[in-house]
Amino acid sequence: MNPAQHAAAVAAEAAGFVATVKAADLSAPVPTCPGWTLADLTRHVGSVHRWFTELLRQGLQQPPTSRDVDLRLPEEPAGLPDWLAMSAAEGAEVFAVTDLDAPMWAWGVDQHARFWVRRMLFETLVHRADAELALGISPHIDRALAVDGIDEFLTNLPFASSFAPLTAGLRAPDRTVRFSCTDGGDWLIGLRPDGFALIADEAGGRTADATVRGTAEDLLLLLYGRLDRGSDSFDLLGDQDLLTHWFTHSAF
Repeated sequence: MNPAQHAAAVAAEAAGFVATVKAADLSAPVPTCPGWTLADLTRHVGSVHRWFTELLRQGLQQPPTSRDVDLRLPEEPAGLPDWLAMSAAEGAEVFAVTDLDAPMWAWGVDQHARFWVRRMLFETLVHRADAELALGISPHIDRALAVDGIDEFLTNLPFASSFAPLTAGLRAPDRTVRFSCTDGGDWLIGLRPDGFALIADEAGGRTADATVRGTAEDLLLLLYGRLDRGSDSFDLLGDQDLLTHWFTHSAF
């Protein structure tokens, strides 16, 4: 997917989130985000939109020294869905006037403005799934979008230790974990004594020490901790202790 597609998908995912929570009881708990209600979840997503939008507006070349941003939160929780919709609309306006291929600071691999649009997309998508799961709705994620989301997650995870400290423990003496989509898509992760990273293996020919197979949709939700790897949706092959090590330390 390209930056323009990511920007369009942000708008679609935000609209889907708003539609999900608009008529819901915002005091309902969100099991996949322990301790949060739908109001908390909506507030978080809208805050992320406003924060990332401000980063793009400034085009920062260095890490920000402050996270202060005018959230303009509504006075009552009932106003949160419309506030999120406005937050997304403001983001779309900034996307439209920003060169998304311009160099920009980012915490991940891609040091360009487009990093933040892609990150906003999957932050919104996963939390849209959280809202649906909280309401007993089975989330649906387009295959191409899910594949892109898996790639974004695994590409950036090695750089996430500042806010996901357990990832610093993703080390092993030269072991490999493969995530393979039954509907297309394959990623090989190498764990070393000093860290971990994606390994180029376009043909998928290298044998991994452990493999997880499932649809792209299910694998994306699994990587984000929204599905249980013990579900019948997945085939778990190889070193089960290595898989336990991965999922214990890869919480995002």
